[in-house]
Amino acid sequence: MPDTVAPTLAEILRLETEVWAALRDGDSTADERLLADDFLGVYPTGFAGKQEHSGQLEAGPTIEWFSIDTPVLKVITADDVLLAYDAGYRRPGGADERMYVSSLWSRRDGVWRNVFSQDTPPGAEVP
Repeated sequence: MPDTVAPTLAEILRLETEVWAALRDGDSTADERLLADDFLGVYPTGFAGKQEHSGQLEAGPTIEWFSIDTPVLKVITADDVLLAYDAGYRRPGGADERMYVSSLWSRRDGVWRNVFSQDTPPGAEVP
């Protein structure tokens, strides 16, 4: 029987944290497991699919640390939720940065997968 109960903020935060941990640990296998095959990322540098997102880890970790701050969960359906938050992070050898992130998570065949993510730098102008 399908699950008809929407997830809690804590459940989705755990999954989102696993994505960030994969970036910190350079773990492409974990990253691939969490992303849907049709994942789409929208970033200041352009679009990325699952292969581009996970493939960046072939060279090792892409961040040194991260924080997920002021998370908000919007339930679209019991199987689709949008997580939005303010992220802090540091790229290897870089300075601390911030980004507003929106992640769409969908439950497919009983498993939650990240299907969409958009990163917006603070202070970005709206046309």
